[in-house]
Amino acid sequence: MLDGTGLPIAPVSEFLRELVACGNTAASCRSYAYDLLRWFRFLAAVEVPWNRVQRTEVRDFVLWLRASHNPARDRHREGVPAPGSVNPRTGKPYLRDGYAPATINHALSVISAFYDHHVQAGHGPVVSPVPPQSRHGRRIEAHHNPLEPFRLHHRGAYRQKQGDPEPRTVPDSVIEDLFTALGCNRDRALFSMFLSSGARAAEMLGMTIGDVHSGEGRVYVQSKGLGGMKQACPASPEAFSWLALYLGELAQEGHRPEPHEPVWWTRRGPLRPLTYTALRAVLNRVNTRIGANVCLHDLRHTLCQRLVDDPGLSLVDAQQVMRHRRITTTSGYLRPRTDEVIAKVHEHYTRPKPPPRPLTGWTYDPNDLADVFGSA
Repeated sequence: MLDGTGLPIAPVSEFLRELVACGNTAASCRSYAYDLLRWFRFLAAVEVPWNRVQRTEVRDFVLWLRASHNPARDRHREGVPAPGSVNPRTGKPYLRDGYAPATINHALSVISAFYDHHVQAGHGPVVSPVPPQSRHGRRIEAHHNPLEPFRLHHRGAYRQKQGDPEPRTVPDSVIEDLFTALGCNRDRALFSMFLSSGARAAEMLGMTIGDVHSGEGRVYVQSKGLGGMKQACPASPEAFSWLALYLGELAQEGHRPEPHEPVWWTRRGPLRPLTYTALRAVLNRVNTRIGANVCLHDLRHTLCQRLVDDPGLSLVDAQQVMRHRRITTTSGYLRPRTDEVIAKVHEHYTRPKPPPRPLTGWTYDPNDLADVFGSA
């Protein structure tokens, strides 16, 4: 990260080197760097040095994020839905205009880690200006016994309220329209792989030819948080069929990727590996065509929901396929979805009432009469 004169900011560079040494991925370091860039821009605006920050500046930073416009939400096209509105096909709301509570909490966590590092190194303030994440001063769920339920805890100062959203599953009708709108075998193979393997976008785009094992019905992806280790993911026969068609077309065009080269390539010249930005542009065009707001991670949610709903698979099987660290993450898909509950309630409203039972032929039991009035 550079300052206004084009020179690296030494405290940030040292902190990022610490992250790399601790085994964090390049994507994590990039995310931390962007949060610190926003923080240092705020400090430059209020004219406070980074090592003279107090709790007041952290509070004002949070207030600024709560009231500011997020430039990532700018829509450059006409006729796009309003921020925060709900898509009628998927039932998923569009992103709001400002910064989300999760974004603010993540920024506070990054700034807290930044100052904790410099407090321990003796390069910054004596005490971190960021309040702890919990009111007790300890890390939330530290030393938690997995056999006991999680306890409710109080939020730390400046931490925003975050709801517990339900999984963003895509309806089957939208999935069918999405595949119908795809215009080439590469895109059909890509989205079939996403929907049957549960791989994340970075994992799928980083897959090489040597990672594809169609005879075993699996692909290998580099999972996050495992230090570069690759894990096996299942894939459907339909996905491998589309992949074979795509690779056949690629070979006809004169390009046969080597085992160490990527699987996914651009369709237009010059030939180069497919990036996340290009893949997202493909999905945005499809969403505009079918009137939906599906993102790539929604396909992962959809696969997990299908696995959990399958009576032939256990919850542990679904956890293994999705590569969730905790079983509690997978168990979140056991909750009834909103659309299912609404459909059941409407069925309750429209269900005809049972006819009243006739009273003809009904008499008192003589034994009951004897108990009440006594025997004659």
